[in-house]
Amino acid sequence: MLTIHTADLLVTGDPRWSPMPDGAILVQGREIASVGPYVELAAAHPSARVRRWPGLIAPGLLNRYGPELLEQAYHPDPREAGELGAEPITDAAALAALGMTDARWGASARRGVQRMLAHGTVAVAGDLWRPSVADAVHRAGLTSEERFEDPPGPPALDPLAGVRSLAEAILMPILPHEGMCADFAVFDVPDEDALVERGAGTCVATVVEGRLLYRRR
Repeated sequence: MLTIHTADLLVTGDPRWSPMPDGAILVQGREIASVGPYVELAAAHPSARVRRWPGLIAPGLLNRYGPELLEQAYHPDPREAGELGAEPITDAAALAALGMTDARWGASARRGVQRMLAHGTVAVAGDLWRPSVADAVHRAGLTSEERFEDPPGPPALDPLAGVRSLAEAILMPILPHEGMCADFAVFDVPDEDALVERGAGTCVATVVEGRLLYRRR
């Protein structure tokens, strides 16, 4: 099935392409088939399904704190909010008191991955050693990237935290190359500068390999 994703602005992440007002991405299955003005893609593919989004479409983000957020932090179940709160638990003593099992780590990782998707994340960096955690990442469709040095600063769910430009946080530019996976996110901001300033908490949708894995309600 062909799907056209369009928004007020398309930012490809490739310096050769200027931000494109009313830009669009044509997705065929798992891959990006074409990138261009919405009117042109819609005219060339009149039978394609159209998804219109507010704000801008940008490349999917890479969270560099995979192990820290998924194997060294516990994401409480909403039913535990009264006892544990809603924020990730990272204190070693508190984690030890929870009596974490591999199954519980896996459930925590699934919730953590959902929180990452809600921040436009399509990949995580760093080695994941717990099988249940790696499985949660794989099943969600996120890719796991190598990390050759520890990233600076405290771990954050927002890949844009502490960066000076979008280019520092993306996984890959949006380009219609053969085999290029349709990985991108939509943010309810007017332009790239506003995105960097306000952060990835403005995400309204995340698409991984052509699948809409997160949509803000």
